[in-house]
Amino acid sequence: MATRLPQLDGGLFLTDGGLETVLIFHEGIDLPEFAAFTLLDDEAGTEQLRRYYRTYAELARDQGLGFVLESPTWRASPRWAAALGISDAKLDELNRGAIALMEEIRSEYADLPVVISGCIGPQDDGYRPAATLTADEAEAYHATQIGSFARTAADLVTALTMTYAAEAVGVTRAATAAGLPVVISYTLETDGRLPSGQSLVDAIQECDEATGAAPAYYMVNCAHPTHFADVLAEGEPSLERIGGLRANASTRSHAELDEAEELDAGDPADLGARHAALSARLPRVTVLGGCCGTDHRHVAAIRDAWPAA
Repeated sequence: MATRLPQLDGGLFLTDGGLETVLIFHEGIDLPEFAAFTLLDDEAGTEQLRRYYRTYAELARDQGLGFVLESPTWRASPRWAAALGISDAKLDELNRGAIALMEEIRSEYADLPVVISGCIGPQDDGYRPAATLTADEAEAYHATQIGSFARTAADLVTALTMTYAAEAVGVTRAATAAGLPVVISYTLETDGRLPSGQSLVDAIQECDEATGAAPAYYMVNCAHPTHFADVLAEGEPSLERIGGLRANASTRSHAELDEAEELDAGDPADLGARHAALSARLPRVTVLGGCCGTDHRHVAAIRDAWPAA
């Protein structure tokens, strides 16, 4: 475990793109419940994941940048494991195995600063949660997966696609109790608000106030820059807490993406340019990657467009 997260020191770090959409639409792999972690259960699936992560790590190596290895465990929590018929013991094994794979890949890139993140996803749907948890319920729920990560070499926990602040508070408390740094990433709708209707600034403030500003930083993921550029008001102190971006390739809404049968890969060059345009308003961002619909082309374009430090 890192004693200090190196991405907090100002150097640029890349991460991967839209893991699940790459596997489904580019590789033709069936992922029930959108769960990539099940690929860890056999060598063929594990090798598929190795190839995927190496592609993005090479983008970092090409420019001498840092890299965040985000484990393929977005769906590897109790509710989703139960839906897949996976036992608690097997779930723990797969979560720990995911971090072991990240360790293996990190060893191949010893020339770069590489951190391993245990990826957490929402307890309910990442676009339209049918039910919400209290902060206490979320803490108890996510403590299972975070407990697995705490027994590994994970350097931090990253909660991607958080749709409301109470769940983010629960994740933060569970990670803090386990002794792991935590990053909270909110998803936004086309109006720049969380699916709960709360503003990004208010969601950051609510989590910080409830946890003593425990998250190492915040991120935005699973939204296109056109969805949130207008809510990034210059000089807003809470926005200095945003340390990473993992945008979607498509400008479509979550509802439209949910119904889509074909991948909308958007325009990688345009996505890179839109990230560059955000950089002045997000001075603390040091982690760049992608989300739904993005692949190595998008992450390369974002890397190349982002202003040099």
